[in-house]
Amino acid sequence: MLASPVTAPPGPTRQARLARAAVAAVFLTNGALFANVVPRYPQIKAELGVSNALLGTALAAMPLGALLAGLFGAAAIRRFGSARVAAFGIVLLAAMTLTIPVAPNWVVFAAALGLIGALDAVIDVAQNAHGLRVQRLYRRSIVNSFHGLWSVGAVLGGLMGSAAAGLRLPLSLHLAISALLFSAVALVAFRFLLPGSEDAERSVVPDDAPVATAGRRAVSRAAIGMLAALGVLAACGALVEDAGASWGALYLSDNLHATAATAGLAFVALQVAMTAGRLTGDRVVDRFGQRTVVRSGGILAAVGMGVALAVPSVPATLAGYAAAGLGVATLVPAAMHTADELPGLSAGTGLTIVSWLLRGGFLLSPPLVGVIADHSSLRVGLLTVVLAGTVTAVLARVLVNRA
Repeated sequence: MLASPVTAPPGPTRQARLARAAVAAVFLTNGALFANVVPRYPQIKAELGVSNALLGTALAAMPLGALLAGLFGAAAIRRFGSARVAAFGIVLLAAMTLTIPVAPNWVVFAAALGLIGALDAVIDVAQNAHGLRVQRLYRRSIVNSFHGLWSVGAVLGGLMGSAAAGLRLPLSLHLAISALLFSAVALVAFRFLLPGSEDAERSVVPDDAPVATAGRRAVSRAAIGMLAALGVLAACGALVEDAGASWGALYLSDNLHATAATAGLAFVALQVAMTAGRLTGDRVVDRFGQRTVVRSGGILAAVGMGVALAVPSVPATLAGYAAAGLGVATLVPAAMHTADELPGLSAGTGLTIVSWLLRGGFLLSPPLVGVIADHSSLRVGLLTVVLAGTVTAVLARVLVNRA
């Protein structure tokens, strides 16, 4: 008797492919929008006439606003839907950037950044929630590519801002062009995002789901523990990213006596490796599973940065930062995916909490490393990256080991 032929699963529908392209556009736009502002910080500082301390205080308003508003993401999704919150949120975010050039003092500038951070936190939850809806239609991992495109958007926005600064384009005109361009992209993308309920694409809970469904109270207790573990994982990813953004250039210049041009390469090495890891991560996740990939990545980050600190040299440090960026490339998408799959939670709740804890990691990481560096050295402070990689490898067991 002949065996029946094995049929391949049907490919994604045209609607799913269009929705994927639309979500990709939203992620890229979200990454590019505020990145346009960052290269103009020197001009903003000069026009406001503030010190470095006051500028830093104003900039801290953005993660603070994100923390204060981040927990409202789930409620916004339930009320308006992830598609509307993501697309129209970007339009509001673009409008808020237009208040920056007209800020008369650093207090108003800080208030604008606080509102921008609040909007961005809600948009972040919504775009990830919608991306995971599309991923369920594909029945394989695609969410890492969305985060990779966010990084590409951030680079694109930074280049736009740098070009505008180099051309001496007035800040108000530059940000108006940016706002109109990216608002248009978001509104076009909205037409192709998925309609219907946030749970429309959910299937039966898989056998390896991280939480059992035996009773509402049991699920709630287990979910709290799971969300705590996932939040720690996300915060570990934030700590590694911040190690490149806040401390990479300083470590290379002060500890290794690198030139200013070379010192900036620490951040570049980490971001390029992370972007590459995210753009290629979906295939690796599909083959080996999220748990395996994140655990291996944590080990890579810990070993790579550990070797770089043990053998202090410019090449070793750049290689260590690249290893750290590649190691945590899929960490945050995996934590968000697992949080979104937790049973017993309403739509967007798991994503909202993990995203909030992630932003808390970005807020707490700089002072943590700074305090350690002041009491010992920055080289010792950067051992927190090794610790973060080790914790990631241990806690990866809570992740769903599937696409």
